[in-house]
Amino acid sequence: MDEKELIKKAQNGDRKALAELVRKYEQTIYNFSFKICRDKEKAEHAMQETFMSMIKNIGQFSGKSKLSTWLYTIVSNHCLMMARASKNKTFASLDDEDALIDEKNIAEWKITPQNIAENNELKNLLDKAIDKLPYDYRIVFLLRDVEGLSTAETGQIVKLSVPAVKSRLHRARAFLRNELNKMFLQ
Repeated sequence: MDEKELIKKAQNGDRKALAELVRKYEQTIYNFSFKICRDKEKAEHAMQETFMSMIKNIGQFSGKSKLSTWLYTIVSNHCLMMARASKNKTFASLDDEDALIDEKNIAEWKITPQNIAENNELKNLLDKAIDKLPYDYRIVFLLRDVEGLSTAETGQIVKLSVPAVKSRLHRARAFLRNELNKMFLQ
């Protein structure tokens, strides 16, 4: 059964169709929320809230965009609400041993035996730089450069115009480039 049929069935109250949609997007939504929140528990919470919102509001999904775009919007909003509610606004690093043990499949780093040390060092430096990005820039960077969404899809998710997305992406990349340059010069 294709996705459009599943969505229609879910909108008509078919619980199996809803469960299938959750199964289909569960890992994608978790991975994305983990990349934003940088914390396993926050990512799990955001994922759960996202699917609760999807189940509750599936009837409002118009089909004008992809379901994944709609879900990215929901999870982004949940992560933003958690970040705003958090008093210390700090995020766990990928250096957190528990996160590394449980989340090995999240980061898609292409590590070969001959360059594992270099890639691990680069991953740690990039992670530190991404942690310093303001939330509004981080989410645009993750959607475009990590998740591979188009500028238009990213704009739709974060409710920005295409030029605004391009501007934030440019600033995020420039910020990361400067941060990495500083780290390499130390």
